[in-house]
Amino acid sequence: YLGSSKINSIYFGGGTPSILENRDLELLFDKLRLTFDFKKDIEISIESNPDDLSLQKLHFLKDIGINRLSIGIQSFCSKELKFLNRSHNSKQALDCIELAKKIGFNNISIDLIYGLPNQNLEQWSGNLEIMFGLGIQHFSAYSLTVEPKTMLHHLVKTKRIVVIDDFIAVEQYNLLTNQAKKNEFIQYEISNFGKKEFFSKHNMAYWKGKKYLGIGPSAHSYNGISRKWNVSNNAKYIKQIHKGKL
Repeated sequence: YLGSSKINSIYFGGGTPSILENRDLELLFDKLRLTFDFKKDIEISIESNPDDLSLQKLHFLKDIGINRLSIGIQSFCSKELKFLNRSHNSKQALDCIELAKKIGFNNISIDLIYGLPNQNLEQWSGNLEIMFGLGIQHFSAYSLTVEPKTMLHHLVKTKRIVVIDDFIAVEQYNLLTNQAKKNEFIQYEISNFGKKEFFSKHNMAYWKGKKYLGIGPSAHSYNGISRKWNVSNNAKYIKQIHKGKL
């Protein structure tokens, strides 16, 4: 599909790939290296949750070739994490970043969410202050979206939760962009900010119209001419794989 192109980036995304057992990741990497030719400066990212990133897990990820972490922090406030039903707490969020830096990861991205019910400007400012003090290279910040057919949607619909006022959400976004600029982060996408030389290679490839191959249910691919996507149903996807088809 990619012809003889050398691979510039690999992105393990989707659900939470860091939950995979080490042996599963080893098998994936063995197959990738047998199938593709990696560029010398390839960027290999993995999405992860703080509670998956033990010292042993981080050492393993680094040893197999992962050189960029994307960590789903979401908030440094335990109350907000509880509302978001996250399995980690604020201490774990901070500890995993320090551990990653300690063992040599120098390309770390985190995700934050703003626009939470009852989240005022001061609370959001506190999250930003902590983040900018961590010495990370990249972050993504997303406004909370109430998706249909979710528990949050039900709670909002039944008026048990009141969504944040649009004016406050705009204030939070403006604070975000202003503080990012002050801390020398460049906004290169709507939700993505990076230090110079640390923009996601994978994201940039999309914008520049580069070819990419998506592996896994619902994954999208682009061959330079047209886009295709895999079936979203897991069972159907596995059936196709057994037939030797992507």
